Amino acid sequence: MSRQATLKRKSFFVNEGSLQRARKLLGVGTDAEAVRLSVDRVAEMEAFWRFMRKSRRSLKPGSFRAP
Repeated sequence: MSRQATLKRKSFFVNEGSLQRARKLLGVGTDAEAVRLSVDRVAEMEAFWRFMRKSRRSLKPGSFRAP
């Protein structure tokens, strides 16, 4: 979370195994961090894929050279 985020308390049920896997994969120490980071990443990925769909076919073949 790069900018100061406003946090709001929520209460929900979550699969304990999924939460433990998320903590391990994300390298965080608490369940709350795992949930916050997971939600942030899902939102970022959705924005990325919307951009990709929107910009599809906008580059002409051969107009981009890889480094």
